[in-house]
Amino acid sequence: MDILAFLAQYGAWSWIVGGLIILAIELIVPGGVFIWLGAAAIATGLVVLVLPISFAVQWALYGVFALSAIILWLKFGRKAMNTKTDSPFLNKRTERFVGREAVLADAIHQGFGRVKMDDTTWRVSGDDLPKGARVKIIGHEGVVLKVEAVK
Repeated sequence: MDILAFLAQYGAWSWIVGGLIILAIELIVPGGVFIWLGAAAIATGLVVLVLPISFAVQWALYGVFALSAIILWLKFGRKAMNTKTDSPFLNKRTERFVGREAVLADAIHQGFGRVKMDDTTWRVSGDDLPKGARVKIIGHEGVVLKVEAVK
């Protein structure tokens, strides 16, 4: 109960410092949730600086601020993050090759070979095929392209 007494003793400042600590946690564990919880704690601290309210009401106010902030973020903030882009395959290099055809640069032996795509040689996996065989890229597993023979 010493923690509750400490928090009650410092009132608004404990909310503000707690909010700053929660914001610091957002730097360590990113995800977008802790920023709203920290902002709600700071807002609660600012309200408590102006209005003398009981500790129970402070927690209720913090809950309202936190839930409101998270709901608003889920409703409006995520829409802004899901906008269309002119580079949908940026940082998804292997996905842009799915569906394309290529010629094997190295034979597929024991399940693995190589193919040249654009300016890079990629490792491929599939059924054993000779060098020079035409293959179609059907997927990927990490940076290894999965291929099948073109008939």
